[in-house]
Amino acid sequence: MDGTIHLEVVTPDGLKLAADVSEFTAPSVDGEFGVLPGHVPLLAALTTGIVSYILGGEKHSVAVGPGFAEVSEDKALLITDRFIKKEDIDPVVVRLALKEADEALDKFDGDLQGPEYGDLVASELWAAAELELYGDPPPPRMKTMNELSFGMHENYSGLAAGSEEQAEDSVAEDSNSTSAH
Repeated sequence: MDGTIHLEVVTPDGLKLAADVSEFTAPSVDGEFGVLPGHVPLLAALTTGIVSYILGGEKHSVAVGPGFAEVSEDKALLITDRFIKKEDIDPVVVRLALKEADEALDKFDGDLQGPEYGDLVASELWAAAELELYGDPPPPRMKTMNELSFGMHENYSGLAAGSEEQAEDSVAEDSNSTSAH
């Protein structure tokens, strides 16, 4: 296997991909990473996205869900809960799933740390990854403040004004303490 790395993608349904590739990239929670033959050992948490690899001089791509990647010597193992090839995607069905997930997220008013919310976000991310692999990615979606977990405030301008008042009070306290000496 000189000049190649053996890439395997495994799901709960079994081995989905096994190939001797010259390189590959995968999505991790810390960003995309690339692997060449002879790569240092690596353990990474995967996030939903596209795995691209070079096989026989041609670029190939698949979509994967969250999971883990282990690289050691000239072997890479990606363990994930989801896997799909471009030819297995029905864009009409996926667009409908994305629309349903987006609408459910727009209407969601439950616990942002709960499993129901996590499932909705995972559904949205998976549908978006499938469409990206298909070559018809959805437009970026503006996340609401709730989805970004910044908390719920009715008036963000009031928060900014409160911060300015605190800064002014702090400056006033500092000048009072220096003039007292």
